[in-house]
Amino acid sequence: MADDASPAIPAPRPALTRERIVRAAIDLIEHEGAQALSMRRVAAALEVAVMSLYNHVPNKAALLEGVAEHVVSGMDFDGDPAEDWRARARALVRAFRKVAHDYPRCMTIVLTHKVDFPMGLRPAERALALAEVAGFDGETAVRIMRALMAYALGAQMREIGAMKTLDRLSAQPAEMFAGLDPAEFPHVVAMAPHLVRHDPETDFEFGLDLLISALDALPRTGRAGPGGRG
Repeated sequence: MADDASPAIPAPRPALTRERIVRAAIDLIEHEGAQALSMRRVAAALEVAVMSLYNHVPNKAALLEGVAEHVVSGMDFDGDPAEDWRARARALVRAFRKVAHDYPRCMTIVLTHKVDFPMGLRPAERALALAEVAGFDGETAVRIMRALMAYALGAQMREIGAMKTLDRLSAQPAEMFAGLDPAEFPHVVAMAPHLVRHDPETDFEFGLDLLISALDALPRTGRAGPGGRG
């Protein structure tokens, strides 16, 4: 008896778009690093011809810009304008940290490649607005913005470095520090159990509290707005 079943029709391939191309590039960068990125590799990941990419992304430089823009656009800067500026500053740094945590390798692209000007200035605009609300003058506001962004990035870099270091170290503090001379390194030896303990969230929040407290103690020359110094 003949089989009347119709052959399965393959699902249509999703349309090739700039968004799909950028996302494929992001996946490649996060898995293999920026040095692995090429138009050919992205085309292979999407199972399309290389030339078809150029209808949406003119070259690799434009693709890298797209990656940077995508990462920056994922930062959630929304918040209650009436909320205390210190709480909003914490939220801003945490949003920056989350993106850096989600896209650690792509953050290198953000920092080293041109980003669409308005999009790239979103974090700076939010930080400057918060400083203005708190009553700081323009020059101090710029320095506050730089300090907040530097802390977010620095904390992420330190965390990555600490994880790599701990991966190379013994799991037993006694074994790690047994060869150290306690007379030369009394504090290191005494604090060994704490030094090998990795708690990035607690470390991050501790440092963020110190930074916000220090900023809040700076003199004001302007009038604080709603949500300013309490």
